[in-house]
Amino acid sequence: SASDYWRLADHFNASRFEANEIVEFAIANGMRYLSFPARGCDGFCLFNSQLSDFTSAKAPAGRDLVGEIASVCEYHGIGLCLQYSYNQDWHHPNAPGSKAEKAVLDLDAYLDYVFNQISELLTQYGPIAAIRLDGFDAPLANNSQDKRCQDKRCQDLYDLIHHLQPQTLVAYQQGLLGSEDFFSANHCLPNEEDADCGFFFIHGDRPHELYTSLTPGFWGYAAELAGKHLRSKQIWALLEQTAPSQTNLLLNTALMPDGSLDLEDINELLTVGERIEKNGFPLV
Repeated sequence: SASDYWRLADHFNASRFEANEIVEFAIANGMRYLSFPARGCDGFCLFNSQLSDFTSAKAPAGRDLVGEIASVCEYHGIGLCLQYSYNQDWHHPNAPGSKAEKAVLDLDAYLDYVFNQISELLTQYGPIAAIRLDGFDAPLANNSQDKRCQDKRCQDLYDLIHHLQPQTLVAYQQGLLGSEDFFSANHCLPNEEDADCGFFFIHGDRPHELYTSLTPGFWGYAAELAGKHLRSKQIWALLEQTAPSQTNLLLNTALMPDGSLDLEDINELLTVGERIEKNGFPLV
């Protein structure tokens, strides 16, 4: 249950989380930007939000992990993208999906919370390269007048982001409104015939991204998949797959429960990084 999941926060100390190690590892292996979760659908914030007590800063960790990553990224000049669950927050009493379906939610109160948290992220953590939003069950491309988008003030949030940091790119998966700055597909590139291809082909001139995980089927740590993560040959095949369309490849590596990088992923990414250093990226 969600309450069982929340109790894990009482034991989260991030004892081996090292922002320098993560950022320098990424740079050394040819990565051009980092993406880091500010808040997931569980509602737990990895930054010191003044709007919630459910944060890493108020957990046993006592640390602002977004702040640590942001500082190191700015020092090294590598772009930082922040992931934020817009439409889901299991912990907020007025978030969609946080109560029984028939419950009457104060949606405006929840959206004020979201807008204010995004404002915190864009005014207290230096330059942010992108805000990556998620939370809707499926892209709503070609239906920007959908009442869900209007009720949840999606375009207003995009406008706020661009107002606070004009250079910050906005993505909402494959696209909700078509006004996003880039489009990101999970796990596989869509085909034009796919019902959920979003705006990938409607706005083909905008940047595209393929987002997948080194832990098959999981975004977070999964002990049962130890030894079954993607191997370097599979990662290289993904680079070859995305190269012809000049699509960025974003790989999720789930940190260990103590906040450290997973050695299994480190070894495979080192192999890929060495190949990039020797031969460059796959040819377009």
